[in-house]
Amino acid sequence: MLLDTASLYFRAYFGVPDSVKAPDGTPVNAVRGLLDFIDRLVKDHRPDDLVACMDADWRPQWRVDLIPSYKAHRVAEEHEAGPDEEEVPDTLSPQVPVIEAVLDALGIARVGVEGYEADDVIGTFTARAKGPVDIVTGDRDLYQLVDDARGVRVLYPLKGVGTLRVTDEAWLREKYGVDGRGYADLALLRGDPSDGLPGVPGIGEKTAAKLLAEFGDLAGIMAAVDDPTAKLTPSQRRRLDESRPYVEVAPTVVRVAADVPLPDVEVAVPRAPRDAEALEALAARWGLGGSLQRLLTTLAE
Repeated sequence: MLLDTASLYFRAYFGVPDSVKAPDGTPVNAVRGLLDFIDRLVKDHRPDDLVACMDADWRPQWRVDLIPSYKAHRVAEEHEAGPDEEEVPDTLSPQVPVIEAVLDALGIARVGVEGYEADDVIGTFTARAKGPVDIVTGDRDLYQLVDDARGVRVLYPLKGVGTLRVTDEAWLREKYGVDGRGYADLALLRGDPSDGLPGVPGIGEKTAAKLLAEFGDLAGIMAAVDDPTAKLTPSQRRRLDESRPYVEVAPTVVRVAADVPLPDVEVAVPRAPRDAEALEALAARWGLGGSLQRLLTTLAE
């Protein structure tokens, strides 16, 4: 089980009231909410291995170099010497180091790799997996990893994590008309304002799905642009032709990496805390109470 950790703690932050606070009055709603999420996931799905995948760089420069608008609207502060700072709610940012410290003390593997997003870490773990993989995320970008033959599916939270939509290839075909492999091509053609991807003008989701059904993949569609006998409308042919500079670089930006240099970590679900003393101090300092105790009980079982 691979957790898109930021996606989940953002959901916890907005789903749990900020009246949930530490003894000193600091909000810990994201911390407590994430612990409750993990407890429910382990209890319901019983994974053998569990990795909390992190954004070491939420907006990698190599993606920005190819598409400068990539996530540009989310930048709170630019830094020449390092990654740009993402716009995050004031009371969430201070909770992230607490989340990291608690995961480390519990012994839950936490992996972020410099220069890569959590999606890329998830993509690489998925590529290396020898058995089934459950990816827990509220980010549709990861639908591209769904693969029935390999047992790779996305568990998409609809309400907390108590209600998860199991996303497999049958669901993708019914919803979008593509399988996992085709989802990245669909996404780059239609664009994604939330990621700053412009897409091809005039090519929406339904048109993109029809073109992929007709021509197989992005390469097939672009080959059809050069084939006067191919079934493209004049406007589709013109817009795709004009969008070649974008179409040439977009796949590298949109597709998650599968070759991230992952550290050597212990990914088995821990039965007992790695550092009980540190965990006890964190629980007292941040008032983690029942959320932490429930998770510890679930892990021990």
